Amino acid sequence: MLNTPDLRGHTVLALHAHPDDEAIFTGITLRRLADAGARIVLVLATAGELGESRVPLAPGETVAHRRITELERSAELLGVTRLVLLGRRDSGLPGWRSGAHPMAMAGADHRELARRIAAMAESESAQTLIYDDADGIYGHPDHRVAHVVGAAAARLTGADSYRITVDRDHLDASVPGRHLVHGAADAAAVRYGRAAAEITLAVPGSPTHLADKYAAITAHASQVDPAWLPADDFASAYGTEWYRHRGAPGLLHLLSATPPAAAASTGVRVRAAVAAVR
Repeated sequence: MLNTPDLRGHTVLALHAHPDDEAIFTGITLRRLADAGARIVLVLATAGELGESRVPLAPGETVAHRRITELERSAELLGVTRLVLLGRRDSGLPGWRSGAHPMAMAGADHRELARRIAAMAESESAQTLIYDDADGIYGHPDHRVAHVVGAAAARLTGADSYRITVDRDHLDASVPGRHLVHGAADAAAVRYGRAAAEITLAVPGSPTHLADKYAAITAHASQVDPAWLPADDFASAYGTEWYRHRGAPGLLHLLSATPPAAAASTGVRVRAAVAAVR
């Protein structure tokens, strides 16, 4: 049975590149944080405008409108407190001409976006930031920029950082080709994730958390066909979420299968653990 620490009074800001990233890569983490009483601020850089819709759109509806509607439902399922859209444009895959669009995330002013994220974190008193690792999980230009912006915002605020990735060794051995990141990496023609030895934190989920994550992923119906998800063993592919982290254990470590002894479930000790990181 997983522990549920008391995280009331704590705020976590999660930065993602496109709608559905929040569910695929951090759905369990966000749901468990919400269940523990934390305030979750979810920030999306783009509306994923370049993702083709696999379902018919309503008259006058755009892909961006549909994806934002789906994002709102996913955020609700995951217990998000506040949803923020940065208003950048989807850059498309590496080498696409769309990356040169004036509003493309790939060409954004990193410092300006970092200042916006830092100001948001400070106004929300968020001591923990979640964002992509340096490889952007699977090399997408928008994910890479999300890393640069998130890391800069963390430096500006002094917030603790958890950098999102996936365990390549686990996925290749347990569910080869059956996680959505496999298709994304193939489309981008890049390697995905990190070796197990490079990962410093794994956050598992209970069957209830998995059900919430499945519902959040499939809420993005314009992008995800439920048939693409492994019905026979969804837990092997999606039952754990992975991060890279430096320094002493922080807030998300309280969600690990074996939380550090210094970080007990009481609010006082949680705050002490976070203070030690900072």
